[in-house]
Amino acid sequence: MFSKVFANTLYAQIRPNAFRLRHIEDKTDQEISATRPFTTTRLLVGRFQEAESLLKQAMSRMGSGGLFKVSPVVVIHPMEMVEGGLSEVEERAYKELAKGAGARRVFV
Repeated sequence: MFSKVFANTLYAQIRPNAFRLRHIEDKTDQEISATRPFTTTRLLVGRFQEAESLLKQAMSRMGSGGLFKVSPVVVIHPMEMVEGGLSEVEERAYKELAKGAGARRVFV
């Protein structure tokens, strides 16, 4: 019963210099673009601090305005620059990106 009350799941798509978030339970969307680019020519997230800051900003906008604020479970999905699959380093970077932005648990 409590799991439904405190459910807070976000689906985050990463695109070059942008995030698109969807709150699974509320069915609300948020798209945010970077003023300072975080994508480089070789990496989708080449500048970690800028990407983390932008994701944190987007996640705070998606937060519910109730009495208790529950850290979200984040499913993060890189949409581009994934030819040949993700390396262990890229997968870890995406997990740490979402954790640093405030996620309680992360799935790539």
